[in-house]
Amino acid sequence: MFSSQRFIEDSAIAWEPVGEGVTRKIMAYDAHLMLVKVAFEKGAVGSLHHHHHSQGTHIASGVFEVEIAGEKKQLKAGDAFFIPSNEVHGVVCLEAGMLIDVFSPVREDFLPRQ
Repeated sequence: MFSSQRFIEDSAIAWEPVGEGVTRKIMAYDAHLMLVKVAFEKGAVGSLHHHHHSQGTHIASGVFEVEIAGEKKQLKAGDAFFIPSNEVHGVVCLEAGMLIDVFSPVREDFLPRQ
């Protein structure tokens, strides 16, 4: 399982709606790693959830209130956060922006069903 390209051009990938005010692009993946861009409108919410994947997130733009395991912190462009496997987490977008998520292993639930 892997994405078909080594070089990925942003303009070649369509945005996929995933919630009110939230869209994403799956940029690249293999069985061990997945890179995803997630755009948020101001006020959009990434609801509290958990998954078995480890997740690292870079805030490319905007301002977010990030909650991990009951702890909240406001983070802005240039900041990052890490979520260990199965920790409850979510975000509220305070200023429209974009997150760059990296998951290990791949989020199979993000892939189209075949």
